[in-house]
Amino acid sequence: MVRLYAILATVVLAVGLGAMWLLTRGTGSDDKFAQCRTSQIAGGTAAIGGPFELIDGQGATVTDKDVITEPTLVYFGYTFCPDVCPFDMSRNAEAVDILAERGQSVTPLFISIDPDRDTPEVVADYAFNLGGKTIALTGSPEQVKAASQAYKTYYRAHDKSDEYYLVDHSTFTYLVTPQDGFIEFFNRDDTAEQMADKVGCFLDKI
Repeated sequence: MVRLYAILATVVLAVGLGAMWLLTRGTGSDDKFAQCRTSQIAGGTAAIGGPFELIDGQGATVTDKDVITEPTLVYFGYTFCPDVCPFDMSRNAEAVDILAERGQSVTPLFISIDPDRDTPEVVADYAFNLGGKTIALTGSPEQVKAASQAYKTYYRAHDKSDEYYLVDHSTFTYLVTPQDGFIEFFNRDDTAEQMADKVGCFLDKI
């Protein structure tokens, strides 16, 4: 059932992203990233992403401008996630390492959608265990909801009376830069090498 909800969430978001492309795309000459695109999303749209205010691993309030200071791979998940999130975040961190070997700097950013359990201390440990440049953020339920809505992500917690409750959520990774905002998304089928190649293409054109 958990996987069914996740699949449905992914389908709904993908349809929404596709519709957004139809509504927002311009001519090919208007898109400096046109040669890099493998998905139906136009660059420069303000419909995905935007300002947020969350809490870092030290308990300090931070904004998107504080943490997205270079090209960033943004992922929404939760630390108790048994399989999907660890795989996706490890894949993202590996892609960042590949890019670093090629001389390109990217930050992996994890935003928790489970603020009840993901305290600043928990997300700090999560980022540390992932290693490298990983940043992990949490926040109040209201802060998390606002950030999720900005990025058009989906999440729904199961019965929280069970301390081991799961959270259904979408699993896209977003490429965001300080200059252009959201410019591309990646799904779970993309390998670390494929992500690095695609991200590298975008970075070459910034």
